[in-house]
Amino acid sequence: MRFTLDDKPVTAPVGVTLAAALLAHSGDWTRQTAQGTSRTAFCMMGVCFDCLVEVDGTPNTLACMTPLREGMIVRRQVGLPALKGGQNG
Repeated sequence: MRFTLDDKPVTAPVGVTLAAALLAHSGDWTRQTAQGTSRTAFCMMGVCFDCLVEVDGTPNTLACMTPLREGMIVRRQVGLPALKGGQNG
């Protein structure tokens, strides 16, 4: 299957999760915390939240729980994504 990661084409086997595809591709980080610490998939079962990425414009997507789809657009997350919706407070 083909998808894009940070505007670069990537291929992966059919039937894997996005986290597995990203780990197989480079093993590199999938997100950085607000403090700049790199994180990547750790638990592979949706508990640790270290594999959060932006998928097709939606931030905070658990890569380990997301089946890879043809044409998926993936971006690594850096820092805290902006919240959508009303004002806090």
